[in-house]
Amino acid sequence: MQTISAEQALLPGGWHRDVRVRVDDQGRIAEVAPGQGDAPAGILLPAPGNLHSHAFQRAMAGLTEARGPQGSDSFWTWRQLMYRFLDHLTPEDVEAIAALAQVEMMEAGFAACGEFHYLHHQPDGTRYDDPAELSARIAAAAAETGIGLTHLPVLYMQGGTDGRALEGGQRRFGNDLEGFARLLEGASEALAFLAADTVLGVAPHSLRAVTVDALTEAARLRPDEPFHLHIAEQRAEVVEVLAAHGATPVKWLLEIMDVDPRWCLIHATQMSPEETLGLARSGAVAGLCPITEANLGDGIFDGARFQEAGGRFGVGSDSNIRISLTGELRSLEYSQRLRDRGRALLAEEARSTGRVLLQSVCEGGAQAMGRDSGAIEVGKWADLMRLDTTDLDLEGLESDTALDAWIFAGGTGRVRDLWSAGRHQVRDGRHTARDRVEARYRPVARRLRHAL
Repeated sequence: MQTISAEQALLPGGWHRDVRVRVDDQGRIAEVAPGQGDAPAGILLPAPGNLHSHAFQRAMAGLTEARGPQGSDSFWTWRQLMYRFLDHLTPEDVEAIAALAQVEMMEAGFAACGEFHYLHHQPDGTRYDDPAELSARIAAAAAETGIGLTHLPVLYMQGGTDGRALEGGQRRFGNDLEGFARLLEGASEALAFLAADTVLGVAPHSLRAVTVDALTEAARLRPDEPFHLHIAEQRAEVVEVLAAHGATPVKWLLEIMDVDPRWCLIHATQMSPEETLGLARSGAVAGLCPITEANLGDGIFDGARFQEAGGRFGVGSDSNIRISLTGELRSLEYSQRLRDRGRALLAEEARSTGRVLLQSVCEGGAQAMGRDSGAIEVGKWADLMRLDTTDLDLEGLESDTALDAWIFAGGTGRVRDLWSAGRHQVRDGRHTARDRVEARYRPVARRLRHAL
Protein backbone atom coordinates (compact mmCIF):
# COMPACT_ATOMS: atom_id res chain seq x y z
CA MET A 1 0.00 0.00 0.00
CA GLN A 2 1.55 3.32 -1.06
CA THR A 3 1.11 6.59 0.83
CA ILE A 4 0.76 10.00 -0.83
CA SER A 5 0.92 13.15 1.28
CA ALA A 6 0.66 16.88 0.66
CA GLU A 7 0.51 20.09 2.64
CA GLN A 8 -2.84 21.00 1.03
CA ALA A 9 -5.47 18.78 -0.58
CA LEU A 10 -8.81 19.41 -2.24
CA LEU A 11 -11.28 16.86 -0.84
CA PRO A 12 -15.00 16.64 -1.73
CA GLY A 13 -15.94 18.80 1.24
CA GLY A 14 -13.29 21.44 0.64
CA TRP A 15 -9.65 22.16 1.42
CA HIS A 16 -7.71 20.37 4.14
CA ARG A 17 -4.13 20.58 5.35
CA ASP A 18 -1.49 17.90 5.89
CA VAL A 19 -3.46 15.17 4.15
CA ARG A 20 -2.32 11.57 3.87
CA VAL A 21 -3.86 9.31 1.21
CA ARG A 22 -3.29 5.57 1.20
CA VAL A 23 -3.73 3.63 -2.03
CA ASP A 24 -4.30 -0.13 -2.09
CA ASP A 25 -2.70 -2.66 -4.39
CA GLN A 26 -5.59 -2.43 -6.84
CA GLY A 27 -5.09 1.31 -7.30
CA ARG A 28 -8.07 2.47 -5.23
CA ILE A 29 -8.02 5.00 -2.42
CA ALA A 30 -8.13 3.09 0.86
CA GLU A 31 -7.79 5.97 3.34
CA VAL A 32 -7.95 9.78 3.34
CA ALA A 33 -6.59 11.27 6.57
CA PRO A 34 -6.32 15.06 7.03
CA GLY A 35 -4.37 16.75 9.80
CA GLN A 36 -1.45 14.33 9.87
CA GLY A 37 1.22 17.01 10.31
CA ASP A 38 4.59 17.52 8.61
CA ALA A 39 3.28 16.68 5.16
CA PRO A 40 5.58 17.60 2.26
CA ALA A 41 4.96 20.80 0.30
CA GLY A 42 2.54 20.57 -2.56
CA ILE A 43 -1.13 20.65 -3.45
CA LEU A 44 -2.88 17.32 -3.95
CA LEU A 45 -5.79 17.39 -6.39
CA PRO A 46 -8.06 14.89 -8.11
CA ALA A 47 -6.79 14.36 -11.66
CA PRO A 48 -9.49 14.46 -14.34
CA GLY A 49 -9.89 12.35 -17.42
CA ASN A 50 -9.40 13.70 -20.92
CA LEU A 51 -12.78 12.64 -22.24
CA HIS A 52 -12.24 13.21 -25.98
CA SER A 53 -9.08 12.55 -27.99
CA HIS A 54 -8.18 11.66 -31.55
CA ALA A 55 -4.61 10.62 -30.74
CA PHE A 56 -3.27 10.38 -34.29
CA GLN A 57 -3.96 14.06 -34.91
CA ARG A 58 -1.17 14.95 -32.45
CA ALA A 59 1.29 14.50 -35.34
CA MET A 60 -0.60 17.16 -37.36
CA ALA A 61 -0.30 19.84 -34.68
CA GLY A 62 0.78 23.17 -36.15
CA LEU A 63 0.58 22.05 -39.79
CA THR A 64 -2.83 23.49 -40.71
CA GLU A 65 -2.55 27.20 -39.93
CA ALA A 66 -2.01 28.53 -43.49
CA ARG A 67 -4.94 29.97 -45.43
CA GLY A 68 -6.31 27.74 -48.18
CA PRO A 69 -6.13 28.48 -51.93
CA GLN A 70 -9.70 29.78 -51.98
CA GLY A 71 -8.71 32.64 -49.71
CA SER A 72 -10.63 31.33 -46.70
CA ASP A 73 -10.28 28.46 -44.31
CA SER A 74 -12.70 26.53 -42.10
CA PHE A 75 -13.29 23.28 -40.28
CA TRP A 76 -14.18 21.69 -43.61
CA THR A 77 -10.93 22.67 -45.37
CA TRP A 78 -9.00 21.53 -42.29
CA ARG A 79 -10.77 18.19 -42.53
CA GLN A 80 -9.57 17.68 -46.11
CA LEU A 81 -5.95 18.01 -45.02
CA MET A 82 -6.61 15.62 -42.16
CA TYR A 83 -7.93 13.07 -44.64
CA ARG A 84 -4.77 13.40 -46.77
CA PHE A 85 -2.70 12.90 -43.64
CA LEU A 86 -4.46 9.60 -43.04
CA ASP A 87 -3.09 8.17 -46.30
CA HIS A 88 0.38 7.93 -44.74
CA LEU A 89 -0.38 6.45 -41.30
CA THR A 90 0.74 2.90 -40.54
CA PRO A 91 -0.27 0.88 -37.46
CA GLU A 92 3.20 1.46 -36.03
CA ASP A 93 2.73 5.21 -36.53
CA VAL A 94 -0.61 5.15 -34.74
CA GLU A 95 0.94 3.46 -31.71
CA ALA A 96 3.93 5.82 -31.58
CA ILE A 97 1.77 8.94 -31.88
CA ALA A 98 -0.76 7.70 -29.32
CA ALA A 99 1.98 6.97 -26.80
CA LEU A 100 3.41 10.48 -27.13
CA ALA A 101 -0.03 12.07 -26.79
CA GLN A 102 -0.74 10.01 -23.69
CA VAL A 103 2.60 10.99 -22.11
CA GLU A 104 1.81 14.64 -22.73
CA MET A 105 -1.70 14.25 -21.33
CA MET A 106 -0.38 12.82 -18.08
CA GLU A 107 2.30 15.46 -17.74
CA ALA A 108 -0.47 18.05 -18.19
CA GLY A 109 -2.56 16.55 -15.36
CA PHE A 110 -4.91 14.10 -17.11
CA ALA A 111 -5.02 10.67 -15.45
CA ALA A 112 -7.09 8.98 -18.16
CA CYS A 113 -7.94 9.29 -21.83
CA GLY A 114 -11.22 8.78 -23.68
CA GLU A 115 -9.98 7.76 -27.12
CA PHE A 116 -12.71 8.48 -29.70
CA HIS A 117 -11.21 6.03 -32.17
CA TYR A 118 -12.47 6.15 -35.75
CA LEU A 119 -9.33 5.04 -37.60
CA HIS A 120 -9.95 1.35 -38.29
CA HIS A 121 -8.79 0.26 -41.77
CA GLN A 122 -5.98 0.53 -44.29
CA PRO A 123 -5.75 3.71 -46.44
CA ASP A 124 -7.84 2.22 -49.28
CA GLY A 125 -10.52 1.01 -46.86
CA THR A 126 -9.38 -2.62 -46.83
CA ARG A 127 -9.73 -4.21 -43.43
CA TYR A 128 -6.67 -5.44 -41.57
CA ASP A 129 -6.57 -9.20 -40.92
CA ASP A 130 -7.46 -8.25 -37.35
CA PRO A 131 -10.35 -5.76 -37.64
CA ALA A 132 -9.26 -4.27 -34.31
CA GLU A 133 -5.60 -3.87 -35.32
CA LEU A 134 -5.56 -0.13 -34.66
CA SER A 135 -7.54 -0.43 -31.43
CA ALA A 136 -4.84 -2.86 -30.31
CA ARG A 137 -2.26 -0.18 -31.08
CA ILE A 138 -4.05 2.30 -28.81
CA ALA A 139 -4.14 -0.36 -26.11
CA ALA A 140 -0.42 -1.04 -26.53
CA ALA A 141 0.32 2.66 -26.10
CA ALA A 142 -1.79 2.75 -22.93
CA ALA A 143 0.05 -0.27 -21.56
CA GLU A 144 3.35 1.56 -22.05
CA THR A 145 2.27 4.91 -20.63
CA GLY A 146 0.03 3.67 -17.81
CA ILE A 147 -2.78 6.07 -18.65
CA GLY A 148 -6.30 5.01 -17.73
CA LEU A 149 -8.07 4.17 -20.98
CA THR A 150 -11.70 4.48 -21.96
CA HIS A 151 -11.62 3.19 -25.52
CA LEU A 152 -14.46 4.34 -27.75
CA PRO A 153 -14.51 2.62 -31.16
CA VAL A 154 -16.47 4.75 -33.62
CA LEU A 155 -19.30 3.66 -35.88
CA TYR A 156 -19.04 5.59 -39.16
CA MET A 157 -21.35 4.48 -41.97
CA GLN A 158 -21.99 7.30 -44.45
CA GLY A 159 -20.70 10.62 -45.69
CA GLY A 160 -23.78 12.64 -44.75
CA THR A 161 -27.44 12.53 -43.82
CA ASP A 162 -28.28 11.81 -47.48
CA GLY A 163 -26.54 8.43 -47.16
CA ARG A 164 -23.74 9.18 -49.63
CA ALA A 165 -20.82 6.77 -49.72
CA LEU A 166 -17.61 7.35 -47.84
CA GLU A 167 -14.73 8.58 -49.96
CA GLY A 168 -11.08 9.54 -49.66
CA GLY A 169 -9.76 9.45 -46.11
CA GLN A 170 -13.18 8.45 -44.80
CA ARG A 171 -12.70 4.98 -46.20
CA ARG A 172 -10.47 4.16 -43.23
CA PHE A 173 -13.44 4.76 -40.90
CA GLY A 174 -16.33 2.86 -42.44
CA ASN A 175 -18.31 -0.06 -41.00
CA ASP A 176 -21.80 -1.43 -41.17
CA LEU A 177 -23.37 -2.67 -37.95
CA GLU A 178 -22.17 -6.24 -38.45
CA GLY A 179 -18.60 -5.15 -39.10
CA PHE A 180 -18.73 -2.78 -36.16
CA ALA A 181 -19.88 -5.56 -33.83
CA ARG A 182 -16.85 -7.62 -34.90
CA LEU A 183 -14.64 -4.60 -34.32
CA LEU A 184 -16.01 -4.20 -30.79
CA GLU A 185 -15.37 -7.86 -30.06
CA GLY A 186 -11.79 -7.52 -31.28
CA ALA A 187 -11.29 -4.34 -29.28
CA SER A 188 -12.51 -6.10 -26.16
CA GLU A 189 -9.89 -8.80 -26.67
CA ALA A 190 -7.19 -6.19 -27.34
CA LEU A 191 -7.97 -4.38 -24.10
CA ALA A 192 -8.18 -7.51 -21.96
CA PHE A 193 -4.54 -7.39 -20.85
CA LEU A 194 -4.78 -3.81 -19.56
CA ALA A 195 -5.43 -2.84 -15.95
CA ALA A 196 -8.83 -3.20 -14.27
CA ASP A 197 -9.70 0.49 -14.69
CA THR A 198 -9.91 0.09 -18.49
CA VAL A 199 -13.34 0.73 -20.06
CA LEU A 200 -14.74 -0.10 -23.51
CA GLY A 201 -17.58 2.08 -24.76
CA VAL A 202 -19.32 2.87 -28.05
CA ALA A 203 -19.21 6.01 -30.18
CA PRO A 204 -21.43 6.64 -33.21
CA HIS A 205 -19.50 9.40 -34.93
CA SER A 206 -22.30 11.93 -35.49
CA LEU A 207 -25.84 12.30 -36.73
CA ARG A 208 -24.36 12.81 -40.20
CA ALA A 209 -22.38 9.58 -40.19
CA VAL A 210 -24.97 7.02 -38.97
CA THR A 211 -28.58 6.25 -39.75
CA VAL A 212 -31.33 6.60 -37.16
CA ASP A 213 -31.76 2.83 -36.97
CA ALA A 214 -28.02 2.32 -36.56
CA LEU A 215 -27.89 4.88 -33.77
CA THR A 216 -30.60 2.96 -31.94
CA GLU A 217 -28.85 -0.37 -32.45
CA ALA A 218 -25.47 1.03 -31.42
CA ALA A 219 -26.96 2.19 -28.11
CA ARG A 220 -27.88 -1.44 -27.37
CA LEU A 221 -24.45 -2.95 -28.06
CA ARG A 222 -22.91 -2.18 -24.66
CA PRO A 223 -25.89 -0.81 -22.74
CA ASP A 224 -24.06 -0.18 -19.47
CA GLU A 225 -20.96 1.50 -20.91
CA PRO A 226 -20.18 5.06 -22.07
CA PHE A 227 -21.87 6.22 -25.25
CA HIS A 228 -20.29 9.22 -27.01
CA LEU A 229 -21.42 11.23 -30.04
CA HIS A 230 -20.22 14.35 -31.86
CA ILE A 231 -23.10 16.85 -31.96
CA ALA A 232 -23.77 20.37 -33.28
CA GLU A 233 -20.13 21.32 -33.77
CA GLN A 234 -20.48 23.42 -36.93
CA ARG A 235 -23.20 25.59 -38.47
CA ALA A 236 -23.09 23.54 -41.68
CA GLU A 237 -23.83 20.42 -39.65
CA VAL A 238 -26.86 22.12 -38.07
CA VAL A 239 -28.16 23.13 -41.49
CA GLU A 240 -27.71 19.61 -42.86
CA VAL A 241 -29.51 17.91 -39.96
CA LEU A 242 -32.29 20.51 -39.97
CA ALA A 243 -32.90 19.95 -43.68
CA ALA A 244 -32.89 16.16 -43.30
CA HIS A 245 -34.92 15.82 -40.09
CA GLY A 246 -36.80 19.06 -39.59
CA ALA A 247 -35.06 19.89 -36.30
CA THR A 248 -31.67 21.06 -35.13
CA PRO A 249 -29.27 18.31 -33.95
CA VAL A 250 -29.62 18.45 -30.15
CA LYS A 251 -33.37 19.04 -30.27
CA TRP A 252 -33.87 16.16 -32.68
CA LEU A 253 -31.61 13.80 -30.71
CA LEU A 254 -33.43 14.49 -27.45
CA GLU A 255 -36.74 13.76 -29.20
CA ILE A 256 -35.78 10.45 -30.79
CA MET A 257 -33.40 8.91 -28.23
CA ASP A 258 -33.45 8.24 -24.51
CA VAL A 259 -30.41 10.41 -23.75
CA ASP A 260 -29.30 9.70 -20.18
CA PRO A 261 -26.22 10.01 -17.94
CA ARG A 262 -24.17 7.43 -19.83
CA TRP A 263 -24.22 9.70 -22.90
CA CYS A 264 -21.53 12.25 -23.66
CA LEU A 265 -22.32 14.79 -26.37
CA ILE A 266 -19.13 16.25 -27.79
CA HIS A 267 -18.86 19.97 -28.62
CA ALA A 268 -22.52 21.08 -28.74
CA THR A 269 -21.29 24.56 -29.64
CA GLN A 270 -24.32 25.29 -31.85
CA MET A 271 -27.33 25.12 -29.50
CA SER A 272 -30.36 27.26 -28.81
CA PRO A 273 -31.11 28.15 -25.17
CA GLU A 274 -33.89 25.55 -25.25
CA GLU A 275 -31.46 22.86 -26.41
CA THR A 276 -28.94 23.89 -23.75
CA LEU A 277 -31.51 23.43 -21.00
CA GLY A 278 -32.73 20.17 -22.51
CA LEU A 279 -29.22 18.75 -22.58
CA ALA A 280 -28.68 19.77 -18.95
CA ARG A 281 -31.93 18.08 -17.89
CA SER A 282 -30.99 14.82 -19.65
CA GLY A 283 -28.11 14.15 -17.24
CA ALA A 284 -25.72 13.61 -20.15
CA VAL A 285 -22.24 15.11 -20.03
CA ALA A 286 -21.26 17.89 -22.41
CA GLY A 287 -17.81 16.99 -23.74
CA LEU A 288 -16.06 20.30 -24.33
CA CYS A 289 -12.78 20.79 -26.19
CA PRO A 290 -12.24 24.55 -25.99
CA ILE A 291 -8.75 24.68 -27.52
CA THR A 292 -9.74 22.63 -30.57
CA GLU A 293 -13.09 24.39 -30.83
CA ALA A 294 -11.26 27.71 -30.97
CA ASN A 295 -8.66 26.40 -33.40
CA LEU A 296 -11.35 25.12 -35.80
CA GLY A 297 -13.68 28.09 -35.37
CA ASP A 298 -16.47 25.89 -34.04
CA GLY A 299 -18.10 28.39 -31.71
CA ILE A 300 -18.62 28.88 -27.99
CA PHE A 301 -20.45 26.47 -25.71
CA ASP A 302 -23.26 28.06 -23.68
CA GLY A 303 -21.47 27.25 -20.45
CA ALA A 304 -22.99 29.68 -17.97
CA ARG A 305 -26.57 28.77 -18.89
CA PHE A 306 -25.74 25.05 -18.91
CA GLN A 307 -24.09 25.25 -15.50
CA GLU A 308 -26.95 27.23 -13.96
CA ALA A 309 -29.32 24.49 -15.13
CA GLY A 310 -27.27 21.82 -13.33
CA GLY A 311 -25.54 20.48 -16.42
CA ARG A 312 -22.40 18.37 -16.16
CA PHE A 313 -19.36 18.87 -18.36
CA GLY A 314 -15.85 17.60 -18.90
CA VAL A 315 -12.99 18.55 -21.19
CA GLY A 316 -10.95 16.81 -23.85
CA SER A 317 -7.98 17.61 -26.06
CA ASP A 318 -9.72 16.44 -29.27
CA SER A 319 -7.33 17.26 -32.15
CA ASN A 320 -4.40 17.52 -29.73
CA ILE A 321 -3.27 20.77 -31.33
CA ARG A 322 -2.09 21.63 -27.81
CA ILE A 323 -2.36 19.22 -24.91
CA SER A 324 -2.96 21.34 -21.83
CA LEU A 325 -5.41 20.75 -19.00
CA THR A 326 -5.05 24.31 -17.71
CA GLY A 327 -5.35 25.58 -21.27
CA GLU A 328 -8.68 23.82 -21.76
CA LEU A 329 -10.04 25.17 -18.47
CA ARG A 330 -8.77 28.68 -19.10
CA SER A 331 -10.13 28.72 -22.66
CA LEU A 332 -13.54 27.57 -21.46
CA GLU A 333 -13.86 30.39 -18.93
CA TYR A 334 -12.36 33.03 -21.22
CA SER A 335 -14.74 32.15 -24.04
CA GLN A 336 -17.65 32.84 -21.69
CA ARG A 337 -16.11 36.19 -20.69
CA LEU A 338 -15.53 37.26 -24.29
CA ARG A 339 -19.07 36.40 -25.34
CA ASP A 340 -20.85 37.83 -22.30
CA ARG A 341 -18.38 40.63 -21.50
CA GLY A 342 -18.04 39.75 -17.84
CA ARG A 343 -15.60 38.04 -15.48
CA ALA A 344 -15.59 34.90 -13.34
CA LEU A 345 -18.74 33.73 -15.10
CA LEU A 346 -18.47 30.10 -14.00
CA ALA A 347 -17.49 30.89 -10.41
CA GLU A 348 -19.85 30.46 -7.46
CA GLU A 349 -20.20 32.32 -4.19
CA ALA A 350 -18.36 29.64 -2.22
CA ARG A 351 -16.04 28.35 -4.96
CA SER A 352 -13.65 30.27 -7.19
CA THR A 353 -13.56 29.93 -10.96
CA GLY A 354 -10.63 27.53 -10.89
CA ARG A 355 -12.18 25.29 -8.27
CA VAL A 356 -15.52 25.12 -10.08
CA LEU A 357 -13.74 24.28 -13.32
CA LEU A 358 -11.49 21.57 -11.88
CA GLN A 359 -14.13 19.86 -9.75
CA SER A 360 -16.67 20.01 -12.58
CA VAL A 361 -14.40 18.40 -15.15
CA CYS A 362 -13.23 15.77 -12.66
CA GLU A 363 -16.82 14.74 -11.92
CA GLY A 364 -18.13 15.14 -15.46
CA GLY A 365 -15.15 13.40 -17.02
CA ALA A 366 -15.45 10.44 -14.64
CA GLN A 367 -19.14 10.07 -15.51
CA ALA A 368 -18.55 10.34 -19.25
CA MET A 369 -15.69 7.84 -19.20
CA GLY A 370 -17.42 5.28 -16.99
CA ARG A 371 -14.54 5.71 -14.55
CA ASP A 372 -14.95 5.45 -10.79
CA SER A 373 -12.86 8.51 -10.03
CA GLY A 374 -13.27 12.27 -9.95
CA ALA A 375 -12.58 13.00 -6.26
CA ILE A 376 -10.12 12.17 -3.49
CA GLU A 377 -12.47 9.77 -1.75
CA VAL A 378 -12.21 6.28 -0.29
CA GLY A 379 -13.11 3.58 -2.80
CA LYS A 380 -12.40 5.58 -5.94
CA TRP A 381 -9.52 5.02 -8.34
CA ALA A 382 -6.48 6.95 -7.18
CA ASP A 383 -6.39 9.47 -10.03
CA LEU A 384 -4.32 12.16 -8.36
CA MET A 385 -1.91 14.96 -9.16
CA ARG A 386 0.39 16.98 -6.96
CA LEU A 387 1.27 20.56 -7.89
CA ASP A 388 4.66 22.09 -7.19
CA THR A 389 4.09 24.92 -4.71
CA THR A 390 7.70 26.09 -5.06
CA ASP A 391 6.72 27.45 -8.47
CA LEU A 392 6.91 31.26 -8.58
CA ASP A 393 3.25 31.62 -9.58
CA LEU A 394 2.12 29.51 -6.60
CA GLU A 395 4.55 30.86 -4.01
CA GLY A 396 2.71 31.74 -0.81
CA LEU A 397 -0.75 30.89 -2.16
CA GLU A 398 -3.27 28.45 -0.74
CA SER A 399 -6.55 26.72 -1.55
CA ASP A 400 -8.77 28.32 -4.22
CA THR A 401 -6.35 31.17 -4.89
CA ALA A 402 -3.52 28.74 -5.60
CA LEU A 403 -5.79 26.75 -7.90
CA ASP A 404 -6.78 29.92 -9.77
CA ALA A 405 -3.14 30.93 -10.14
CA TRP A 406 -2.24 27.51 -11.55
CA ILE A 407 -5.00 27.66 -14.16
CA PHE A 408 -4.94 31.32 -15.13
CA ALA A 409 -1.38 32.51 -14.42
CA GLY A 410 0.85 29.45 -14.46
CA GLY A 411 2.67 27.99 -17.43
CA THR A 412 3.35 24.35 -18.18
CA GLY A 413 5.24 21.93 -15.94
CA ARG A 414 3.49 22.66 -12.64
CA VAL A 415 2.24 19.08 -12.27
CA ARG A 416 5.01 17.52 -10.20
CA ASP A 417 3.49 14.05 -9.77
CA LEU A 418 0.57 12.19 -11.30
CA TRP A 419 -1.04 8.87 -10.45
CA SER A 420 -3.52 7.00 -12.64
CA ALA A 421 -5.38 4.37 -10.62
CA GLY A 422 -2.39 4.42 -8.29
CA ARG A 423 0.20 4.12 -11.08
CA HIS A 424 2.81 6.79 -10.36
CA GLN A 425 3.64 7.72 -13.97
CA VAL A 426 4.77 11.36 -13.68
CA ARG A 427 7.59 12.08 -11.25
CA ASP A 428 9.23 15.46 -10.80
CA GLY A 429 7.22 16.77 -13.75
CA ARG A 430 8.32 14.15 -16.27
CA HIS A 431 6.66 10.95 -17.42
CA THR A 432 8.70 7.86 -16.62
CA ALA A 433 8.44 6.61 -20.23
CA ARG A 434 9.03 9.96 -21.98
CA ASP A 435 12.54 9.28 -23.27
CA ARG A 436 11.75 6.06 -25.13
CA VAL A 437 8.32 7.26 -26.31
CA GLU A 438 9.80 10.50 -27.63
CA ALA A 439 12.65 8.66 -29.38
CA ARG A 440 10.17 6.43 -31.21
CA TYR A 441 7.94 9.37 -32.16
CA ARG A 442 10.62 11.60 -33.71
CA PRO A 443 11.28 9.63 -36.95
CA VAL A 444 7.54 9.10 -37.41
CA ALA A 445 6.90 12.84 -37.13
CA ARG A 446 9.71 13.69 -39.57
CA ARG A 447 8.42 11.26 -42.20
CA LEU A 448 4.80 12.35 -41.90
CA ARG A 449 5.63 16.05 -42.01
CA HIS A 450 7.76 15.53 -45.10
CA ALA A 451 4.94 13.58 -46.77
CA LEU A 452 2.52 16.48 -46.29
